[in-house]
Amino acid sequence: MKKLVLLPIFIASLFVSCSSDDDNQGIIVDPLEPVVAPADYTFTRNNESTVKFGGQTTRIFMAEEIISALKGIDTETQSSIQSMFDHLEGADDFSTPELNASGKSVRSKTAASTDYFSANASEASEIKAMFDNYITNQTSEVFPNSEVIAAPGVAGQIADGSSTRYVSANGLEYNQAFAKGLIGAFVTDQILNNYLSPSVLDGGDNVSNNDSDILDGDNQYTTMEHKWDEGYGYLFGGVPSIIVDGQTVNQPNPLTTIGDDDSFLNKYVGKVAGSTSFPTIAQDIFDAFKLGRAAIVAKNYQIRDEQAMILKQKISEVIAIRAIYYLQNGKTAVEANDFGGAFHDLSEGYGFLTSLRFTRDTQTGTSIFTKSDVDGYLNDIMSDGPNGLWNVTPQTLDAISEDIASRFDFTVAQVTE
Repeated sequence: MKKLVLLPIFIASLFVSCSSDDDNQGIIVDPLEPVVAPADYTFTRNNESTVKFGGQTTRIFMAEEIISALKGIDTETQSSIQSMFDHLEGADDFSTPELNASGKSVRSKTAASTDYFSANASEASEIKAMFDNYITNQTSEVFPNSEVIAAPGVAGQIADGSSTRYVSANGLEYNQAFAKGLIGAFVTDQILNNYLSPSVLDGGDNVSNNDSDILDGDNQYTTMEHKWDEGYGYLFGGVPSIIVDGQTVNQPNPLTTIGDDDSFLNKYVGKVAGSTSFPTIAQDIFDAFKLGRAAIVAKNYQIRDEQAMILKQKISEVIAIRAIYYLQNGKTAVEANDFGGAFHDLSEGYGFLTSLRFTRDTQTGTSIFTKSDVDGYLNDIMSDGPNGLWNVTPQTLDAISEDIASRFDFTVAQVTE
């Protein structure tokens, strides 16, 4: 899947009209009027915001504490970190009463999308087990050897410039593989393969209720509006709220701090947007979220789905770009015999390789990368010798990078510019 042929946002606006702003939500669609996206992600009804994604914010904050705990050599145990990942309502796992009181968990939304895993429980269980193993291995292999100097086949610490990295016997930082793996299995999977899916957006009576402005319980939003906002929340749910007219509301323009608001997809959309080759990608994503939401208000599901396709394409690109970026940075460090730097970059790359599984081919509706593709990459990066990343060659890293890029309309050279 290389090319996504969709109507650009300005052309899409020729078809249907809506007001994103409130009390026009019962309008009749005129196919000759434009859908107009608001300047910011602001949608109201009866003078109240209809945008809510508190559950996504909660899970992002939980995930932040989990990845921090994976570095807690002197403070954390396998049991404490596993309990954070599996969190049960009321358990004293996190630093705030609000997170502890929540009935939500990161595990319950990992490899849990409707499109990919509702009929694929076996792979979902395998992916969850991968994260469980990262926790177990970090606490049983890396923590006890934190004062040991790492060597081929020996877990321990290794210098990376002024930083100290803690790696497994094969050179992998489990905490980095965990964190970057969550970007795919937790965040991207929920956005692309769950909340932007017609099977979720149009599930049950969602279409007829949205058409008739039947609200979701006592809330000011329809279920379809809320589902779209929940997908948005997995990217922007870490952005601090603001106070407007005495009410706490979501930041209407989160691009002002893109990249700084969490350690997951938000961070890396910001990093890709800061590169020479992909400067508009954050704006493209934000614009598609806005216009898709406005199209839901206008009851124009064709434009909604076109914007969902743009999001699936662009977010998939972010995952692939960062996988290549870290493999190529790792290659440079390998060539310089900088093992600490190489292991850090390649561990991040390893996590992004696992995240490729959760991308979305806009033509086939399946992942751009099969399970076999991803398993092959992970095997190749560890198989150039008996000690995993200690033995990986530049040739292997180039081969994986080129294969990833071949699925898209960009080159390895563009990623590294």
